[in-house]
Amino acid sequence: MRPPGAGLARDRGARSVTVADLTRPDRPRLLFVDDEPAVLEALAVNFRRGFEVVTATSGDAGLEYLRAQSDFAVVVSDMRMPRMDGTTFLALARDAAPDAVRILLTGHTDLDAAIRVVNHGQIFRFLTKPCSRDTLRGAIDSAVIQHRLITGERVLLEQTLRGSIKMLVDVLAITNPAAFGRANQIKTRVLELAGHLGVLDSWQLEIAALASQLGYIVVPHEVCEKLEHRIALTPQEQDMVIRAPQMTEQLLANIPRLESVRAILALHIHPPRRNPAADSATQLIELGAHLLRIAIDLEAIEAMRGDGVASPVGDLLIRTDLYDPEVLEAVERLYSQQPPRMAVKTVALEELAAGMVLAEDVRLATGTLLVARGYEVTPSFIARIRNIPPGMFHGEFRIAIPC
Repeated sequence: MRPPGAGLARDRGARSVTVADLTRPDRPRLLFVDDEPAVLEALAVNFRRGFEVVTATSGDAGLEYLRAQSDFAVVVSDMRMPRMDGTTFLALARDAAPDAVRILLTGHTDLDAAIRVVNHGQIFRFLTKPCSRDTLRGAIDSAVIQHRLITGERVLLEQTLRGSIKMLVDVLAITNPAAFGRANQIKTRVLELAGHLGVLDSWQLEIAALASQLGYIVVPHEVCEKLEHRIALTPQEQDMVIRAPQMTEQLLANIPRLESVRAILALHIHPPRRNPAADSATQLIELGAHLLRIAIDLEAIEAMRGDGVASPVGDLLIRTDLYDPEVLEAVERLYSQQPPRMAVKTVALEELAAGMVLAEDVRLATGTLLVARGYEVTPSFIARIRNIPPGMFHGEFRIAIPC
């Protein structure tokens, strides 16, 4: 038997995809895993029309594919393979590519094991061998439909949750601009650090970062101004700030399917040690808690020290016991990069448009903060500004523009 992974190199060269196939829209990706190359070749020939077919001759090789590119619609595995059987492979495949629908091919002697796997939710369907081409095609077509339902529901869920949080954050922008400005800065840091760690698409991290300041909706504006300028708080004001996370939890508790976001927020003050053996959902929560903690601390350090000051990384390195080493390393890489050059342009209210980013705080003539710098202009903000009485606002904005 060839060593694990040896089959993968061969399979990459034998992928059954033509140039014409690659130009067709909506071609679901299939992964077939079997230790018999002849079986894989037959499957590739039979299913290359209408699908992008990838084959692997071992469970290890199949997992390499899934971890490198998790956008497979269906994964089909044989039950009996050396080193790693089909049930073990599909259980690991679920963690590597949660949206992929899994099918197990098994002999009659393996039926009990296959039934146990189905009952534990690890596979969509199992088929007994020998299995006709039409039967397998029907199962794969059903699996593709299931995959589209799963991914469609996930996209709808993400859009709905983002919309719900955006509504709350818009309220925060009106009632507490300073807290809103912090939330935007924290979100930017979390997503930048996540990108450095290879986490490129996680709506949970984005929502957790934005929601981290929602509790300040109930904190009076004067108290937030004192926080922003590092002015000592009274005991009563300190109590308001301490209770702000409780308000965040109360607000989010009314929105379904935010369990992972709420877990990140609950853990970020004292993040647990990350467990590499945990499932992917737990690993994301643990990483999110560490990212949120360090992003909040970075925002506080930068706000206290102001612009044009050296990197805040040195302040973090004083307390390495508080931060995850991998996350701290990502911070060092982030701040070692040359920041993008930005120009500043002054625009009138009539020129202000949604999507512009403010280069400085916007305040009323009384000094009251409307929105903090870094705010991305929204239609509701423009409408609000236009309703301000003449004389209360100077009517010009400083906008940051990439060079």
